[in-house]
Amino acid sequence: MNTTALQKLSPDIQQRVRYWLEKNFDDETKQEINGLLEKDPEALVDAFYTSLSFGTGGMRGLMGVGSNRMNVYTVRWATQGLANYLVKAGFSDAAVAIGYDSRHNSKHFAHEAARVLAGNGMTVYIFSELRPTPLVSFACRYHKCQAAIMVTASHNPPQYNGYKVYWSDGAQVLPPHDTGIMAEVKLLNDPDQVKLAPLSSPLIHLMGKEVDEAYLEAITPLQLWPELSKDKGSSLKILYSSLHGTGITMVPEALKRFGFTNVDFVDPQVIPDGDFPTCKKPNPEEKAALQLGIDKLLKEGHDIFIATDPDCDRLGVVVRTKHGATALTGNQIISIAAEYVCQARSLPNKAAFVKTIVTSELFRHVVESHKATCFDVLTGFKYIAEKIRQWESTPGSYNFVFGGEESYGCLLGTVVRDKDAVISSCLLSEIALYAKEQNKTLLDLLDDMFMRYGVFVEDLISVEFEETKEGKELMQSGMNALRTNEPKTILNHAVVKCSDLLKPSDLPKSDVLIFELDDGSKVVIRPSGTEPRIKIYIFTKEAPSKDLEASKQAASSKAKALATAFKSLFAI
Repeated sequence: MNTTALQKLSPDIQQRVRYWLEKNFDDETKQEINGLLEKDPEALVDAFYTSLSFGTGGMRGLMGVGSNRMNVYTVRWATQGLANYLVKAGFSDAAVAIGYDSRHNSKHFAHEAARVLAGNGMTVYIFSELRPTPLVSFACRYHKCQAAIMVTASHNPPQYNGYKVYWSDGAQVLPPHDTGIMAEVKLLNDPDQVKLAPLSSPLIHLMGKEVDEAYLEAITPLQLWPELSKDKGSSLKILYSSLHGTGITMVPEALKRFGFTNVDFVDPQVIPDGDFPTCKKPNPEEKAALQLGIDKLLKEGHDIFIATDPDCDRLGVVVRTKHGATALTGNQIISIAAEYVCQARSLPNKAAFVKTIVTSELFRHVVESHKATCFDVLTGFKYIAEKIRQWESTPGSYNFVFGGEESYGCLLGTVVRDKDAVISSCLLSEIALYAKEQNKTLLDLLDDMFMRYGVFVEDLISVEFEETKEGKELMQSGMNALRTNEPKTILNHAVVKCSDLLKPSDLPKSDVLIFELDDGSKVVIRPSGTEPRIKIYIFTKEAPSKDLEASKQAASSKAKALATAFKSLFAI
């Protein structure tokens, strides 16, 4: 240990570093800490200035040594905390399902979580190979587990990993379980506090094809037009990319079961690879991640291009038209889906659709036009799943049909209790086929909706911060400053209402500000729950006119102007 270098650090960092060097951590970890102490003390400070936060749904962070990183020890503590909570909640003999994605260390972290649970006498069902997040939600219910774990950082860059926790209904944990687990995790910081069993423990069971098959059978009844897909499915030319993630294990087979056999692949991107070599940000919201697929779409003449993120809970859709290729936004995807779910299915009594507060109001107009009920929830699919749970446990209550959020995630039916890009890929393919049979594309269907409901345009921009202590403090101080200095006008439009969700409202408390303008526009501002950024969501609407393109341009221009104005305001 370089004592001189260590003494240059703040006392609290010194204490944390000494703890890891003196306690029962492995030699490789200690060597890496000493290496950082010698060569990169700034990185060492960031790795140890705090403990990686186990939040309401789990944790996500950079991989590496230290208390503020995703590593074997933080994963073990998280899992021991979960086990301790399960015991205190009366589930000492619980079963837990575990899945993992294609990221570096995901399989290793999943195996370590399994060892901890088995060490605590709990039964573990772990996938033998990488699988999508929705399959973990499904497996939790299939095996009647009390909880589940998915090791993934979703669409974050390669250096990240994460850990999500689900409860017995297959949905991400909510109060009181989330806070209970968090409290138990906070009590752990010593390797000797963790109980470990070998991977060969008889309590650890591998899952494979039987769960895949059960899932595929369960989603089959969700088809909108089964006869059309069976008879004409091969006429739709689909291009697919799993963005180096888990989707390749399930999406092609699901499409085939739905009747879509004319499926081609963005070949480099269907190889699982934690480096994400063709897309450093493997996010279907990012055009750069889709560019290989777009090029192939245009060159080879496919009808649509579908891309799913690495854990396959979100999807992007690109449509080929005579003018080129157009990527649908998340808002457009779920609004189109809602319209055609309503048209194709006989809705149950008290049919309910759910969206988040940052999702397009077009979704609401669609749902209500079909005499169904639309509910708003906080950002995060766990709140949509919470509605499903509440309604299922209340006789005579609402019946969930479909839900979605602007960040490219949606769910049809209740087979899964998280956003599901496997069933969503099938759903959008069905709608694209329906459109093709009318010599239309998904974009034409969207234009039809604009003429029917009005032109809705949304924009999203972010204010970025460093992934450091100072960056996080700046992010919060920025929100506080905007909260105490509410704008009265924006672009010559009066702010008629400002809602602060930290104050009592119909929604749970959340660090969210909502500004409503006198022209009907709306702006929602919130810190990201997983990344060092503040997100600014813009919502505008224009009445349809004979010149639809002019209406779309007017709404788009207004949205961009509002986004720029609010970003500038926030930067102050």
